[in-house]
Amino acid sequence: MHAITIPEPGGPEALVWAEVPDAEAGDGEVLVEVAASAVNRADLLQRQGFYEPPPGASPYPGLECSGRIVALGPGVSGWSVGDEVCALLAGGGYAEKVAVPAGQLLPVPEGLDLVTAAALPEVACTVWSNVFMVAHLRPGETLLVHGGASGIGTMAIQLAKAVGAKVAVTAGGPEKLARCAELGADILIDYREQDFVEELRSATDGAGADVILDIMGAKYLDRNVRALAVNGRLAVIGLQGGVKAELNLGALLAKRAAITATTLRARPLNEKASIVAAVREHVWPLVAAGTVRAVVDSTVPMREASEGHRALESGTHVGKVVLVSPTVGD
Repeated sequence: MHAITIPEPGGPEALVWAEVPDAEAGDGEVLVEVAASAVNRADLLQRQGFYEPPPGASPYPGLECSGRIVALGPGVSGWSVGDEVCALLAGGGYAEKVAVPAGQLLPVPEGLDLVTAAALPEVACTVWSNVFMVAHLRPGETLLVHGGASGIGTMAIQLAKAVGAKVAVTAGGPEKLARCAELGADILIDYREQDFVEELRSATDGAGADVILDIMGAKYLDRNVRALAVNGRLAVIGLQGGVKAELNLGALLAKRAAITATTLRARPLNEKASIVAAVREHVWPLVAAGTVRAVVDSTVPMREASEGHRALESGTHVGKVVLVSPTVGD
């Protein structure tokens, strides 16, 4: 089979489409012929040499995929060869085939094509696990999403609106904010021109956000705490703004607030399976009904994954960039 390899860390040109040993399904796994995989920021970090796959994971990038099951490993039940699926991965999505733990499989939602389905698993699992399973966003509360036009952001807006929450977003520029508004965002903040703490307080009569989904980390920590409502919950899922910052514990205590920080890739298989099961139960019916949709900015042939990485790094995209396997066609 072929896969995108990284012979040496570097820029997008470091991604090389090469022949590699065939993937095989082990105990509790299925072998999926990949139709498409989406580009995530973790893939960019792996390409640069900053984010190694967890032990035992595929060495190739790609944290999600869609495709068809072509083989079942020992101990797998409930799935059949030929099933159309999408999957959450620890790696290996940028390949013609990938072995997937059965607990991380999802059926392709009714009415969705395989290429679009590839844009769903990572964002749906990340948002549902952090905003709902950890931060417990409730109807009537306010969610602040940093990077509202990203793949994570576009999913967070839709899911929060689907459960009856109010949504504030930060994004860079009026065009991205307009796309967020189309998805249901209520409070639109241009982080290049506006102070999100002041804008949020003004829009919520001084209350702030009950839940904040943050991709920035250190750069936004102090302002995020100031933007939280009493009993607010800050969920940190990215470190684009650095890893170290000073925290005013007095401000946190005064608001009876909580901060959590999670990653998805390195979680144990049983935790991933629980998240995937929750997404299938709560998110998939919304996708099937058309209430929530995958936002795909562009598609790129998988063998030209470097172009997909350049598209994500440009910061001009809205939603996801999807790599299409040769099994589907360029």
